[in-house]
Amino acid sequence: MEEGKILVTGGAGYIGSHAVRQLVRAGFQVIVLDNLSTGHIKAVDPQAELVIGDVRNLGLLDSVFTRNKIVGVMQFAGKIIVPESVSHPLSYYDDNFTAVISILRAMHTHNCHNIVFSSTAAVYGTSKEPSITEEAPLHPESPYGFSKLAAERLICDCEKAYGIKHCIFRYFNVAGASEDGSIGEAHPVETHLIPVTVNAALTGREMKIFGNDYQTRDGTNLRDYIHVLDLADAHVLGMKMLLEGKDSAIINLGSDKGYTNKEIVETVGEVTGHPVNWTYGPRRAGDADSIVASNKKAKELLGWAPKRDLRQMIQDDVNWRAKHPTLYGRQGNKIPSEDKKRLLNYTASRHYSSFYEDIENHDRDRLRKLRETNKLN
Repeated sequence: MEEGKILVTGGAGYIGSHAVRQLVRAGFQVIVLDNLSTGHIKAVDPQAELVIGDVRNLGLLDSVFTRNKIVGVMQFAGKIIVPESVSHPLSYYDDNFTAVISILRAMHTHNCHNIVFSSTAAVYGTSKEPSITEEAPLHPESPYGFSKLAAERLICDCEKAYGIKHCIFRYFNVAGASEDGSIGEAHPVETHLIPVTVNAALTGREMKIFGNDYQTRDGTNLRDYIHVLDLADAHVLGMKMLLEGKDSAIINLGSDKGYTNKEIVETVGEVTGHPVNWTYGPRRAGDADSIVASNKKAKELLGWAPKRDLRQMIQDDVNWRAKHPTLYGRQGNKIPSEDKKRLLNYTASRHYSSFYEDIENHDRDRLRKLRETNKLN
């Protein structure tokens, strides 16, 4: 297996930070690139190097690749909220597609031929199949889904043109936290069902389950959920697969069974010991009865299957929130002193195009403020 470093973009975010931790545990040297727009320095494994900057900054990427032997990239950087993508499509295509153009350009320039890409099962759209396979029709129904599908196709085109191999993962809902409760899910406004339900159980606030007349075992929507550590493990296996010279693949990561909204609410009550205060609300437009992703191909190619069930996802989320009532706290621009030593200072080594000038100026301004705050100059 080729030796070198793995670059993880968005490695300070929820899924990315867990993938970084699992990579480090697997013996990889890791560089994290994150602009900290939604990520947290405290989430980054202390053994990983950290570069603060935007993945669309081609000059910065060139500098990182020039000064390190990067043998593989894990691309997590991007936006993920479907309703927001409808109202801000330019932002979503820029973050989810333009960013991939930048990383592929850098990889091609520096002869790096392995990318693991975090995609989404939203590329399938609403499906009538109870278990979606990788051969299902692709009908994304939001700018988020379309931007991810466009990135997928670009990655596939780059294999034909430049020999850049890929492992593209499509999955639905992610939940849980690290086993020790040190890192977990932390969003300014939480929209994911499991943390929303956990918060409702712990606070007593009322929440709604939308619809109770779906064609499922209890009348509520049935959806796929995977523990974040199972997901991170799959990404490590995908990178190993590429570094061992195996073929590119597009792979679903799913439970192959799923859980209903009512089952989630009831299990949260059992795990926390606090029954959830909930009521039924009206159906939401476009919600399908049942959607889960097949994991047959993941088993065949990676030997992967989820190890952690719904109860474990909930318990780990509860532990994370109990240990961190303010989550990562109000970090702002303040970098903990123990993290300063691993903060790598790269400056753009080439001027590519004025198209990226605003992004690069924004990066420079962000870095200037960070350096002033933390006396890094």
